[in-house]
Amino acid sequence: MGRTYFVEEAIGQYLSDLSTKLKPYVTGLLIGQCSPQRDYVIRAVRTPPKEEQKEDNISPSNLASIDEEWITTHASQVSRMLPGGLLVLGVFIIATPELSKDSQNALRKLIFSVEKSLTKRRLWKPAEEEVSDRAALQICSATKKVVCRTYDVQDPKSSAKPADWKYQSALSASWLALDCTVNVNIHIPLLATSPNHDLEKNTKTGLNRWSKQIEDSVFLINGQVKDGDTELLEGQKKLRGNTQSSTQFSDVKVLTQLSQGSSHRSTATVQVCSASINLKGAVKCRAYIHNSKPKVKEAVQALKRDIINTLSDRCEILFEDLIINEGPHKKNFEREYHVLPQRLFVPVAGSSVMLSDYKFGDEAAGEIQERFVEMLDQSVQAEDIHIAEEINT
Repeated sequence: MGRTYFVEEAIGQYLSDLSTKLKPYVTGLLIGQCSPQRDYVIRAVRTPPKEEQKEDNISPSNLASIDEEWITTHASQVSRMLPGGLLVLGVFIIATPELSKDSQNALRKLIFSVEKSLTKRRLWKPAEEEVSDRAALQICSATKKVVCRTYDVQDPKSSAKPADWKYQSALSASWLALDCTVNVNIHIPLLATSPNHDLEKNTKTGLNRWSKQIEDSVFLINGQVKDGDTELLEGQKKLRGNTQSSTQFSDVKVLTQLSQGSSHRSTATVQVCSASINLKGAVKCRAYIHNSKPKVKEAVQALKRDIINTLSDRCEILFEDLIINEGPHKKNFEREYHVLPQRLFVPVAGSSVMLSDYKFGDEAAGEIQERFVEMLDQSVQAEDIHIAEEINT
């Protein structure tokens, strides 16, 4: 029995519009949530055209011209804009009948390269029982026939398995949200022996250690510690009769362990350091979870990943910004302060789920709006951009 994908109804219309506009083929990403029983697809996003295609208004003519690197870069950028619980679930291709027979091979290749690129950036390890199937959706632009298959990305030799693709209205209109603010105070020593203080590499090492602390933390949901296998909504009244996008928020507190218990032997190492990096501030974290009897452990895992991702993504964005503005060869190491970008949230029409992004203090709303159009093919009103945080250093 293959997997079943429940898909937001509006996606059908979106894919249909793409198939009439873009010939002979168009690729894109599927965004949603995996759960042990079923998967949910809440967005489909076409691959943005490259500059030269925009200017010359040309479309590539055959599948050999698919730019794998461009698609994986797009997937990495999009994954930064997804709050906890959401991920790139697969890839789609809409192609003319002549290209159909080659489409499946192209999709298989894309699924594995997208997953490889996303895994490389993650600071968390997937759980043992985690769903590792990703969707390959193929649509014929002439007949509109939809074929959905899955590949197991943990197995490089994996072959295609058939999957069901079912449209559903108001799929994510009443998903549950978990919110928390995490106070961050991370001290990362820079060893005197470390050549030219590779700040990015050292920061990643420090974040790696910190992410293990987050993994081991205790999460209080609405003030209670709950067993992982209980239902998240157990004992809570459900919202009835309201299918308008309404979010039930759970307030979460994160308790990190100050020291390890006596069962852990710890050995202290003394290292000569010549500088250090300090990351300080309060970060807003959020995860969304489907409303079909979700378990506490699913929700907590989604929130843990959001906490880890939001900090490592911001550091990545800051380093990219520094390289663009200051060049990679800046070597003076006086005391410097850099402000990490702030987090913001933007609503998705017909859904209780919000997408996320980051802005530097001097960025205008117009730049954020442009980014949403380019990356997520979504137009955003300036008044719908909710900045979630104070400025942090």
